Amino acid sequence: MAKNDYYEILGVNKSSDEREIKKAYKRLAMKFHPDRNPGDKKAEAKFKEIKEAYEILTDSNKRAAYDQYGHSAFEKVNMGAGTDFGDIFGDVFGDIFGSNRRQRSSRGSDLRYNLELTLEEVVLGVTKEIYIPTLVVCKTCRGSGTKIGTKPQTCNTCHGSGQIQMRQGFFTVQQSCPTCRGMGSIIKNPCNICRGQGRIEQSKTLSVKIPGGVDTGDRIRLSGEGEAGKNGASAGDLYVQVSVKKHSIFDREDNNLYCEVPINFAMAALGGEIEVPTLNGRVKLKIPSETQTSKLFRIRGRGVKSVRNNTVGDLLCRVVVETPVNLSETQKHLLIELEKSFGGPTGERNSPRSKRFFDGVKKFFEDLTN
Repeated sequence: MAKNDYYEILGVNKSSDEREIKKAYKRLAMKFHPDRNPGDKKAEAKFKEIKEAYEILTDSNKRAAYDQYGHSAFEKVNMGAGTDFGDIFGDVFGDIFGSNRRQRSSRGSDLRYNLELTLEEVVLGVTKEIYIPTLVVCKTCRGSGTKIGTKPQTCNTCHGSGQIQMRQGFFTVQQSCPTCRGMGSIIKNPCNICRGQGRIEQSKTLSVKIPGGVDTGDRIRLSGEGEAGKNGASAGDLYVQVSVKKHSIFDREDNNLYCEVPINFAMAALGGEIEVPTLNGRVKLKIPSETQTSKLFRIRGRGVKSVRNNTVGDLLCRVVVETPVNLSETQKHLLIELEKSFGGPTGERNSPRSKRFFDGVKKFFEDLTN
């Protein structure tokens, strides 16, 4: 089933900032929260949908990916699975009302990897191996941070809640426990390898499939390939940032490719057929007689296949008439005779554009003197 647009779900615009998105989420979450709609499956489904939209649009990296690729950016991630209504409700409203739930372990940081590719690679698609220095789950303690055979001990200050209450006048203020830093437990016997962090520094090699059609500025998201979280928390994501090297022949604009093709004077005047390069072979291009320099020829379907809608762009060849060099005496003589046959450099019949230009120059100076 096709998913609804995340902005429409929250009732915000694409230009809305995080504060506006959070405000819209709070209003809808209060309305559809399961605690306020017991036994209402439709309200529960709506709340999950709202939560999913909120999580994407308040994460700058995920929001950028969604704006660029839509729901397909998260096809392999089940954002709605295992929704804990209490946790998300507490996270959003805790800054206003306070929360008596234990603070969870910190999710791992997202990582960014800059990957430079050739034009051929991004057009045709390629699989690349990348080397990532990161933090991974400690295999010795399996992310718990404790020595084998031991467990974290319940914090005596907050008694496992991760929160303490302080009375200030008529109000009771709830804060994270300073002893366990909101974790609700303390590691008395930390792992010797990770020293209680549940993760260690390590490098890993990943195989990244680059789809054909990506361009400079596009990002590929690898879920869970970022830094491991503390004490067994979920890992962050890895974003592969694509940049394309400058090509010696082609320039790219959206899904079209452009190239300049030099032709000699005789070819431009008499016409003929030449071979032009494409990214997957050569094709023949017919040059009509009397072709002027900078004339643009379009070869359909020889551009780039879009990564979004599979449409294929075109190859546009701009011909440049090249002035002959290293002329022999015979060639010079032939050109002199050719120029005489034109009636001079501004021959009206053979050079209409030149004739119009010099007529315009003449009129310009006549107007100045009058």
